[in-house]
Amino acid sequence: MEAYTSFAAVYDTFMDNVPYEEWGEYIHGMLCKYGVEGGLVLDLGCGTGTMTEILAGYGYDMTGVDNSEDMLELAMEKRIKSGYDILYLLQDMREFELYGTVRAVVSVCDSVNYVTEPEELEEVFRLVNNYLDPGGVFLFDFNTDYKYREIMGDCTIAEDRGECSFIWDNYYYEKERINEYGLTLFIQEKGPAETQTVHRAQLYRKYKETHYQRGYTLKEICGLLENAGLVFEAAYDMDTKEEPADTAERICVIARESGKQEE
Repeated sequence: MEAYTSFAAVYDTFMDNVPYEEWGEYIHGMLCKYGVEGGLVLDLGCGTGTMTEILAGYGYDMTGVDNSEDMLELAMEKRIKSGYDILYLLQDMREFELYGTVRAVVSVCDSVNYVTEPEELEEVFRLVNNYLDPGGVFLFDFNTDYKYREIMGDCTIAEDRGECSFIWDNYYYEKERINEYGLTLFIQEKGPAETQTVHRAQLYRKYKETHYQRGYTLKEICGLLENAGLVFEAAYDMDTKEEPADTAERICVIARESGKQEE
């Protein structure tokens, strides 16, 4: 599982087209629909904490887990500015540990696709079930196999934002159902203003990272949830908010804890 390193510094810049506020409102609405209107909530694969902050703004007592130290440093900077009492833990989602159970677990921005072995994703789901309150809710999204195969696979995306730019090369391995993407980043050199020269301010440092994500079908996800002891509740196309078709690119899934007794 790849941890974001150099990309962490510019992650929010390149993700500014993601409708986080809209997603946060939708997630809050879905949590309320399934009975979670407050209490302890885990953001699994929280990244720089954008969604964690939004959900904290709705009154949830948030914990964020991520395996990238660089991403969590940015999340903690946001926490200082917002003043929200958010606990951040540097952990791999495949073996995360909490201090107790939570009312809900959320995982957004296709974090689960980084778990490329189905048996390891099943273990993630098993841990989620273990750390949920009785009847607790698990809400997550994932990119479908269709999206990697038909939309993203073997394409190149490039963006220039002035202070930073990237080239994102995708390679889809159909047999393994793995999407490899190579990131080439160019980030402008920065330093104390008094030491910056015109020449140095125009220098860019090059970084390279390689990430891997696996495409899953909804049927596979439901099977892994069942094997892990969770109960599937519903699935929605994140674009249409309707029942997902075979051409859905990102699907939101709601599942419930099973196996614990109410006290």
